[in-house]
Amino acid sequence: MKALRDLLDSIHPHVSKGGKFSAFGSFYEAVDTLAFSPGFQTQTTSHVRDGLDYKRMMFFVVNALVPCLLIGVWNVGYQAFTAIDAGSLPLADWQNGLFQWLGGQYDASNFLWCLLFGLLYFAPVFLVVHVVGLGIEIITAQIRGHDVTEGFLVTGMLLPLILPPTIPLWQVALGTAFGLIVGKEVFGGTGMNFLNPALVCRAFLFFSYPADISGEAPWIAADHLGVDGFTGATLLAQAAVTDGVLHTKNWFAAFWGGVPGSLGEVSAAAALMGAGILIGTSIGSWRTMAGTALGTIVMASFLNFVGSDTNPMFAVPWWWHMVLGGWALGTVFMTTDPVSSAYTDRGKWVYGFGIGAMCIVIRCVNPAYPEGMMLAILFMNMFAPLIDHYVVRANIQRRLARSGA
Repeated sequence: MKALRDLLDSIHPHVSKGGKFSAFGSFYEAVDTLAFSPGFQTQTTSHVRDGLDYKRMMFFVVNALVPCLLIGVWNVGYQAFTAIDAGSLPLADWQNGLFQWLGGQYDASNFLWCLLFGLLYFAPVFLVVHVVGLGIEIITAQIRGHDVTEGFLVTGMLLPLILPPTIPLWQVALGTAFGLIVGKEVFGGTGMNFLNPALVCRAFLFFSYPADISGEAPWIAADHLGVDGFTGATLLAQAAVTDGVLHTKNWFAAFWGGVPGSLGEVSAAAALMGAGILIGTSIGSWRTMAGTALGTIVMASFLNFVGSDTNPMFAVPWWWHMVLGGWALGTVFMTTDPVSSAYTDRGKWVYGFGIGAMCIVIRCVNPAYPEGMMLAILFMNMFAPLIDHYVVRANIQRRLARSGA
């Protein structure tokens, strides 16, 4: 590390203000603060000392996403090996050579094989997201004359987790650029956006290229081979068209993982592990998560009571909704976004309840879009400031009433 520190110190004068390469100052600062603590010190006599700065907070969230990442990557290989005959896998020569070197077999029960096969699909998406995303972050920071913030660390991890494993890489690049520029940078960058950039990216891709991000084909890495008798539809999509199909499925299998879907959405258990980390470190709000769960339970139970002979989704119980689609990932990591969610304690309950209830309404009422979590969060993102406004106004009125004013 000393060699790296010496190298960065030797470069610093050239990228500082007035240096020959000052245009690359933001890029230098991003690398420097990522590897080391900032070199400046507070000079004023009154300030707050806190061991949890913005960068460390973002790293905590990234670490909380690791269980979702591992299970999601493994699931890509598991679904592929389960769906088709191993001998017909469309692997390149170098991929076959890698597997042969490891001495394994194409087997869905082999965890390592499934993990490696999943990485072949996850790694390119992850790389494209970070090349495009970091490039945009550095360019916009340089234009504004600001330092590069660490906000993209979480967005860069979430984006590959909410996209299908087979999505074309050019769409990944386009969606990443749209999500960051339109969803964040035009409003002033990290901390100024009122929408979640990762969800803006997914919404853009969903409505622009629905065939590559919905339906049966995108979720299975080898489904394009057209295996007879096999469906790659997610459980949520099956429940939307077939009455009682969930009665034939294993709820615990959907809870732990091993079902078709986006990389980060297939395991509610992994999202629950992440929730424990976020709540334990006071980074994620348990009120927002609990409000989302409560809204889901109330609305799903109401629709179960109403019943419907024409819409099988009305009969899906709340405990199934919580393990299907992006509910778990969205509840833990997206509803609790500190920038786009509500700030007040009471506001977080209202905000979360609205997301949970609206997610169920979209899933059950709109037959063309059986998901719902993405749109519900984006919709409530727009109302979060209004919710906080009325909560604060109500607090002011109560204090005035107590004081007799």
